[in-house]
Amino acid sequence: MTDTTTRRYARESENESEDESERTDDETLTCPECSGTLTSDAEHGETVCEDCGLVVEEDEIDPGPEWRAFDAREKDEKSRVGAPTTQMMHDKGLSTNIGWQDKDAYGNALSSRQREKMQRLRTWNERFRTRDSRERNLKQALGEIDRMASALGLPENVRETASVIYRRALEDDLLPGRSIEGVATASLYAAARKAGTPRSLDELTQVSRVEKDEIARTYRYVVRELQLEIEPADPESYVPRFVSDLTLSEEVERRARQLLGTAKEQGVHSGKSPVGLAAAAVYAASLLTNEKVTQSEVSEVANISEVTIRNRYHELLEAEEDIHGLWPAVERYAFFC
Repeated sequence: MTDTTTRRYARESENESEDESERTDDETLTCPECSGTLTSDAEHGETVCEDCGLVVEEDEIDPGPEWRAFDAREKDEKSRVGAPTTQMMHDKGLSTNIGWQDKDAYGNALSSRQREKMQRLRTWNERFRTRDSRERNLKQALGEIDRMASALGLPENVRETASVIYRRALEDDLLPGRSIEGVATASLYAAARKAGTPRSLDELTQVSRVEKDEIARTYRYVVRELQLEIEPADPESYVPRFVSDLTLSEEVERRARQLLGTAKEQGVHSGKSPVGLAAAAVYAASLLTNEKVTQSEVSEVANISEVTIRNRYHELLEAEEDIHGLWPAVERYAFFC
């Protein structure tokens, strides 16, 4: 067979395939019953004939978004392309991140020349991600917030809130004269209290790179300047964590909450450290439920002194009117602990 004959057969086959596709398209656009025009009803997921009303297809898959937008701004905000943005990164996660593994998409190791090339790309990528001093400041601070939150076991919503607070402090020019670590720690402390998962200043000091006095001073300054509405820490919010760390039962937690509730009714909690009250309530509840722990164990978990636990412990028991009959037994055990 000559080349001319082969090309002729190829052209004929192409023409036949085009004719078939055209016939198929015409058939899909016309009704099989009355040859009327078909329309797609996106609301009901059906393809319907305009003339006779025949439903040709139903339960169609809607390829569009599940949200509605009423203007161009809402459409841009709700459209999803790539990973979601986050306040925990200085660029909100919009930039490209080159992985540290020297492997290709199939898991094969790169050659020495390719490794050098990737290292140069990583270097330039980092330079482009932090183009000015403000972005470098934000990158360092958000890294500190993430590190401290991981050490304290704080959830992601607290980290997001802390990142937003630090961004506001940076925009309002609150950092001059204060360290990045100090403002980052104060932001995390405020976010934890705002989310109802507070941590004490002593706990923050253990994971932070600044002193306790600087954290407290910076926290008061940030809250005042940003006008953050943060309620005083509730002692009951510390109880579940202390009970979990001491491997005590739910009965101890329930009894500790009762002790703290009675103390609030009688005003014993006023002017007292919420951490000390929570630790003393857990200690007293463990004695009352016969799941006894020592003051030193509670002191180590709560990171406060045993003297504070003893003082708050007596005040809680005095406020609890229903347990006067249990005072002698509880006092004897507490004396030897």
